[in-house]
Amino acid sequence: MTLAALDIGGTKTHLRLLTPDGTTIEDRIVASTGWSATPIAEAAEWIVDLLAGAELTALAAGAQGCEERAHCNDLAAELRRRLAIPVQVVNDAELLLPAAGLDRGIAVIVGTGAIAIADDGAGNLTRAGGWGWVLSDDGSASALVREAARAVLQRADRGQTLDPLGHLLLASVGVTTIADLALTLSWGGAPETWGRHSPAVIEAARQGSTDARQVLAAGAQAIADLLRTLQSRNIPLTDVVFAGGLVTNVPTYWQAIRAQLPPEATPSLLTTPPVTGAATLARRLGGTGHSDDSL
Repeated sequence: MTLAALDIGGTKTHLRLLTPDGTTIEDRIVASTGWSATPIAEAAEWIVDLLAGAELTALAAGAQGCEERAHCNDLAAELRRRLAIPVQVVNDAELLLPAAGLDRGIAVIVGTGAIAIADDGAGNLTRAGGWGWVLSDDGSASALVREAARAVLQRADRGQTLDPLGHLLLASVGVTTIADLALTLSWGGAPETWGRHSPAVIEAARQGSTDARQVLAAGAQAIADLLRTLQSRNIPLTDVVFAGGLVTNVPTYWQAIRAQLPPEATPSLLTTPPVTGAATLARRLGGTGHSDDSL
């Protein structure tokens, strides 16, 4: 018997195959190139292609772009039709709590995108943010690059010379002029296209760029505001689990976020890959054989 666990993010996808007792059979990370949660048929085909060759008995997936429970259920139903096994699909942020060994709490992803989801343990979810890299996701990698580019362009409008942020961002994007920077980023086409330039913003701040430091401070505040939004809806800020490339790989950004959090918050940084949460769900699913659409 082989279970499949998937963490499908905006930039990369983590696949883990395991036995019902939790022993890992295969563990690999691939690019999320071509992934889109819609249309349902194409999303299901993307996942089936990824799993090609595996004889599975259950599948649990946390997927970026699956924003509503109905959407998750529709994708799960399509996967069940194609694979003929029990399937559960959730938003990728929903993997954090089971990965941390929790049944309830708040999960916050700070990576290519940014979202906070509160789970009361009874299947009721409340979200803040995460509505896409154009309209939302402030504080994420893609948003940091967006705001950094705006700062560089505004500096040029004021007739000021480039600071370290401008030089590093132009180099990262692979252009030599402000006009080309604006053109290239404006037609980037996807959040990962912007998010991959976030190391330039981090390095510029390290080199003393005031603009970069202001961008990071505003991003940290935006992440903290996600929790304040949930708090305003009477959701307790206990057991707040953070994950995502920016908080796990950039200690200074994680520290900046923690400094901005409401004092009532009890934050922790996930120390295991979020796919561990999908593995927990897959083991529960495989153990029960449950294939109801409510999953």
